[in-house]
Amino acid sequence: MYAIIKTGGKQYRVQQDDVIEIEKINLEDGAKDIAFDEVLAVNKDGELTVGTPVVENAVVKGEVLEVAKASKVIVYKYKSKKDYRKKQGHRQPFMKVKITAIEA
Repeated sequence: MYAIIKTGGKQYRVQQDDVIEIEKINLEDGAKDIAFDEVLAVNKDGELTVGTPVVENAVVKGEVLEVAKASKVIVYKYKSKKDYRKKQGHRQPFMKVKITAIEA
């Protein structure tokens, strides 16, 4: 059994016990459980159910394992012969989530 969920502007194919990295979501302090209600498709026993746009009464539940930042990406702007140089770094925050249940 697997499901396709949408979160953070991206789509993920998940199964039970999968660990995925998603865009950081603001949760209440101390909350470890998370529920994804934007389920686009569910495959249960070889039967695919596709939503229009989401599958009714389908929920994917997970637990937050870690909230961290990705490795640094350097943004360097440069114009030749104009003495223009600009260096900037960025670390994207993300969450590691373990999928605990798919209810459909």
